[in-house]
Amino acid sequence: MTEAPSGHTSAVHLLDQWFPVCTARELRGRPIARVLQGVPLALFRDAGGAPAALQDRCPHRNAPLSLGRRAGDHLECAYHGWRFARGGACVAVPGLAEPGGLPGSGGAPGRAAVAHAAVEQDGLVWVFSTAGAAPAGPPPFRFPHLADARYTTVRHAQRMRGTVLAAVENALDVPHTAFLHGGLFRTPRRRSVVEVIVRRGADRVEAEYVGEPRPAGLLGRLLAPGGGTVEHHDRFLLPCLAQVEYRLGAGSHLVVTTAFTPVSGDEVHLFTAVSFRLPLPGVLVRPFVAPLALRVLAQDAHMLAAQAENVSRFGGERFASTELDVLGPHVGHLLRRAARGEPGEPFEPMTRRMEV
Repeated sequence: MTEAPSGHTSAVHLLDQWFPVCTARELRGRPIARVLQGVPLALFRDAGGAPAALQDRCPHRNAPLSLGRRAGDHLECAYHGWRFARGGACVAVPGLAEPGGLPGSGGAPGRAAVAHAAVEQDGLVWVFSTAGAAPAGPPPFRFPHLADARYTTVRHAQRMRGTVLAAVENALDVPHTAFLHGGLFRTPRRRSVVEVIVRRGADRVEAEYVGEPRPAGLLGRLLAPGGGTVEHHDRFLLPCLAQVEYRLGAGSHLVVTTAFTPVSGDEVHLFTAVSFRLPLPGVLVRPFVAPLALRVLAQDAHMLAAQAENVSRFGGERFASTELDVLGPHVGHLLRRAARGEPGEPFEPMTRRMEV
């Protein structure tokens, strides 16, 4: 058993990573404001519809750029009308005597806004966490099955209190489901012993549950009306992605993928896609899956908020972990090393037994 001392915080700051900050639908006509790891951002679309992200402060007099408007390819500050390109350069200062502005006015570094790379993918707007950097690594994560006509997808976005570690561990934690979500997903009255194989790489960790019976509760019955044994995998992928996958034979497959964007040290913005293929037509099942999934998320959000409030009351986090905490310590390891710019330390697969 391990314990973290009082005053500890698991909050991390991750550089050179892609995070979703809003849905594509939210970014329409006017600019919008978002926060990524404590950095206020102003998001807008250029004339071609491509998203752009500037830090939400005009270099002239510190006005929020998110209060401005789009002017062609540019973002115009609502205070004095300065205009900025998607890369941050100031391209117009209204009122200067000479056409095009005084010499050097547009390209002067002091007059430029701070820009972040931004792309639209899978219905989300993703922003690169390091300002001014040209992303050299892989593109943002692709949500699975969105373009597969065999699958029905329910999507949801919301904010939650809690650190990234707390929110990700909650999404991948099996033991709490029988209590916090009892009746919806699992129950403390029906327990089975299963084997869990844990595999960790440089940027991910996965738990495979072997011999798990269909989870009790309404969601379990929707997934596998006839019962049986499920193939169950839980995964964490850097920078902040959690995935829960259930498969029963060739007929039923459920994948819940959530991207967790750190708004601040104790608040996250999550973007979830629940994709499923069942023996019944998706159009018949969707009206039941959506409200049940939202109920589960509401219960999680309530507990995470209470947990965060208690951390604040006691002046820091404290953890006591057992072998039932299958993925949480590994997620913490990967996050801490990523914050230092180091790869995680892989290890050989390990097997343990637990009740679910």
